[in-house]
Amino acid sequence: MSELNTLVGIFIGSLLVNNFVLSYFLGLCPFFGVSGKLQTAFRLGLATTFVMVITSLCATALNTFVLPAAPYLRLISFILVIASTVQFVEMAIKKLSPALFRALGIFLPLITTNCAILGLALFQTSRGYNLVEGLVFALGGGGGFTLALVLMAGLREEAELSEPPSVVRGTAMTLITAGLLSLAFMGFAGLFSGEGA
Repeated sequence: MSELNTLVGIFIGSLLVNNFVLSYFLGLCPFFGVSGKLQTAFRLGLATTFVMVITSLCATALNTFVLPAAPYLRLISFILVIASTVQFVEMAIKKLSPALFRALGIFLPLITTNCAILGLALFQTSRGYNLVEGLVFALGGGGGFTLALVLMAGLREEAELSEPPSVVRGTAMTLITAGLLSLAFMGFAGLFSGEGA
């Protein structure tokens, strides 16, 4: 039962308490760039979650078999895994959904430089997560990333339908909304006191 509590703590911690975007401020480029439309934000969140899961699996394998012998290769090997996975995702989306590929535009290849994914690999390594804990961490982190994108996209779409004062239209409104979302997610800090929270 304590193993289950640990996994729940890791998941809740990465989903809400230590959300990559709204608590650690990682992955802000796609957060601001792709959160204009709800559908696009959701799909990019799913693609990023997939990359996070693959990165978590590869990080576990690298930490088990390669990096004990060559720890100086840690950063470059993580970047190589992320770049390869993103290339695979990009080719798959281009083949399966050309409309989504065009909608995501430059932000799809920019998943490679999304620091939330590199942060996931580094946090997983530094916390010593095993395979299952790493996968739960990746699913929670990807879910939190998707949640942040979808919340921001929904609020931005709602703001387009209203008439905010001219002082806060555009970028100012987006930054204020992001700050308020971040403050709201800080309220989750006391939610779970388990491992990973």
